[in-house]
Amino acid sequence: MKLGMVGLPNVGKSTLFNALTNAGAESANYPFCTIEKNVGIVSVPDERLDALAKMYEPDKFTPATLEFVDIAGLVKGASKGEGLGNKFLADIREVDAIVHVVRCFENIDVVHVDGEINPARDIETINLELIFSDIEIIERQIERTKKAAKGDKKLLVNVEFLERLKEHLENGKSARSFDFTDEESEIIRQTPLLSAKPVIYAANLCEDDFKNNIENNKNFLTVKAIADEEHSAVLPICAQIEAEISDMEPEDKEMFLNDLGLEVSGLNRIIKEGYKLLGLISYLTAGKPEVRAWTIKKGTKAPQAAGKIHTDFEKGFIRAEVISFDDLMACGSMAAAKEKGLVRLEGKEYVMQDGDIVLFRFNV
Repeated sequence: MKLGMVGLPNVGKSTLFNALTNAGAESANYPFCTIEKNVGIVSVPDERLDALAKMYEPDKFTPATLEFVDIAGLVKGASKGEGLGNKFLADIREVDAIVHVVRCFENIDVVHVDGEINPARDIETINLELIFSDIEIIERQIERTKKAAKGDKKLLVNVEFLERLKEHLENGKSARSFDFTDEESEIIRQTPLLSAKPVIYAANLCEDDFKNNIENNKNFLTVKAIADEEHSAVLPICAQIEAEISDMEPEDKEMFLNDLGLEVSGLNRIIKEGYKLLGLISYLTAGKPEVRAWTIKKGTKAPQAAGKIHTDFEKGFIRAEVISFDDLMACGSMAAAKEKGLVRLEGKEYVMQDGDIVLFRFNV
């Protein structure tokens, strides 16, 4: 999974990126600090994997990973190539989902590119650049489809749909908020619309907001309302807190977060929301050589899940030996689980479930 972090200059984007990934991207108080995209790979926390490691004491421990991409700061006119616009849009095309960092904190020492804090305007600035780019793509697709429709009148239905979508975009609304039918989704599936990408709005607050109740921050409530309207996710977060806890020992980190009324770090919350938005789950493989988590799409069948390990596993798939994590933990060992008949044999049509512990049988 690849998440692209975007935001206007000086909203705390690179500070948050550094804290989440410890990648050390330069962070300074001026526009375009992040000129080259920075990439950080982080491990996906999974308590189930930790429990399996205690049970098997493996030679190798391999969690799932997540890629964060800190994308260069954006200004108005990016869709026309202003500033670093072309690079910004190209980088966004490469990611699975967008983490849009929105400034909700007040601090006179940190200048805002537009002179004042206004989350609605900031969100609109970036969304409109993505929408403008999408309009150009849809216009070209309309022209191509009209030409093709001269020889196939059935394609006129596609033209009508594309023109409705274009009108929706021209009204300043993202493709995320368009109500696609199944047929329309199929028509547009191969079209890389930037404003259709799932978004997590990371509302960057200050530490006092968490101490005094985030609902008292009117800027956060503005972001929350926008996210609700377009069916996006919103996470209250404090980049400064994340920076402070990034180097702490686990016990100190937990105590610090508890004092602020938080159960988990911002990283864990972003990962959880990212999995949810993209419809991802994890299955696990376990043994003395290695305990490992594998990320797949919800609804993936066993042979395709096996293919994540190696293409030979998918080609020569015979069956999968499956047990749920909870059942294995309740039994205490795989041997005990087999005695109780809890290890199932599943075939090619089995749909993988989150937390499945699997041994694939194959023959090539």
